[in-house]
Amino acid sequence: MLTYPMEERGDLPLYEYLYRRIREDILSGKLTAGERLPSKRALAEHLHLSVITVEGAYAQLEAEGYLYTLPKRGFFVSQVDRTPAPQAPEPPAIPEPEAARTWRLDLKSNQVDTARFPVSTWARLTRQVLSEDGTALLRPVPHQGLEALRRAIADDLRDYRGMSVSPEQIIVGAGAEYLYLLLAQLLGPGAVFAAEDPGYPKIRQVYGKCGAACRPVPLDAQGMDLAALTASGATVAHLSPSHHYPTGLVTPIARRQALLRWAEQVDGFIIEDDYDSEFRFTGRPLPTLQSIDRSGRVLYMNTFSQTISPSMRVGFVVLPPRLLERYRRELDFYACTVPALEQHVLARFLSGGYYEQHLSRMRKEYRQRRCAVLAAFRSGPFAHRITISEQGAGLHFLLRLDTDRSDAALRQRAEALGVRLGFLSEYAAVPDPSYAHTLVINYAGLDEARLPQAVELLGAVFA
Repeated sequence: MLTYPMEERGDLPLYEYLYRRIREDILSGKLTAGERLPSKRALAEHLHLSVITVEGAYAQLEAEGYLYTLPKRGFFVSQVDRTPAPQAPEPPAIPEPEAARTWRLDLKSNQVDTARFPVSTWARLTRQVLSEDGTALLRPVPHQGLEALRRAIADDLRDYRGMSVSPEQIIVGAGAEYLYLLLAQLLGPGAVFAAEDPGYPKIRQVYGKCGAACRPVPLDAQGMDLAALTASGATVAHLSPSHHYPTGLVTPIARRQALLRWAEQVDGFIIEDDYDSEFRFTGRPLPTLQSIDRSGRVLYMNTFSQTISPSMRVGFVVLPPRLLERYRRELDFYACTVPALEQHVLARFLSGGYYEQHLSRMRKEYRQRRCAVLAAFRSGPFAHRITISEQGAGLHFLLRLDTDRSDAALRQRAEALGVRLGFLSEYAAVPDPSYAHTLVINYAGLDEARLPQAVELLGAVFA
């Protein structure tokens, strides 16, 4: 008679535990093919169970093919392969991702100061949306994004960036990487993309994974080198003219006009990636390339990752009219990738003026923080060995170190001390010795209270 310690079943239902034990005995060969099992009533009495419990276990075993029944004779063990299953190999030791480590000092990550975000305002707007327009959250969101949000974005671009665009030209998506994917499909497999070198690596990675040709184009003192761009054979130029990452270069008006002429000559397009242009601390905001485009050659894109939070996976692209029709014809089947609630709340955050108030506060905070960081570095023990390059804008700057150590040696030394550093050479598709010993310092997550520790740690790394 089958005997099992039913008290060892833990949280499993009785029938589930009995089913598992009988199945184990069949697979191990303890119960052989053709062997007759006790009747439901006999086994129930032996194990002090209900007949329904045994019946449930037998029924599941029969459904999976471990048992079969013969009329008026009972349940019998089926013929099954009893070859023991190979043991799962030990999972390989996978090193912890660099970004997941806890660092004493992290100057590589694009962090923002989320502590000053008006959480109470966002919570209040969320409650308003849920109470006043809760049913709207259950309706499908338009493919290009919520109309109220696109209208609020268009108004913001008009008021603060001098751009005259309609909500119909705007497509909302879940962050920059998603928009890169969308644009690669929109511009077609025949498009050849030019990306700034050095530049944000994900741009090249995403276009490459889409199967698009992506060619690195070097920079000169005014941005993307026009002669190299022409020689590359590209038909699409992806660039950040207002504040390039990571070099901080600003493209002057003459080069911008030349880039627009290039786009017309090759019948191509320019993707204006307006990365962190909201944080300009000297002078007036620079006009966008899109605002001076008269031929419909510029696709403007931006996100809220730097201005609100990296977890705010909301971005948008403004298409010129000549591409809007193509988008609706070829890609309008894609559903919007941003949740409805987030779009409704963000629309109110923008249209209510809360976003601009938040930006104004953060400009003041980051201006002060930038000045404090620069002053601390320039008066630190390594001051005589560094050269800082910055344009009074953005949330990063370049620091060139006078050292004989390689970037790899500096990185290894820094990591041993719990310091995460980013190097300009990491952003280059084509190696260039002139990039060596140049650090990309992302300072937004470095508050003034932590500056003495930061200077001490960098002093130890640079020693």
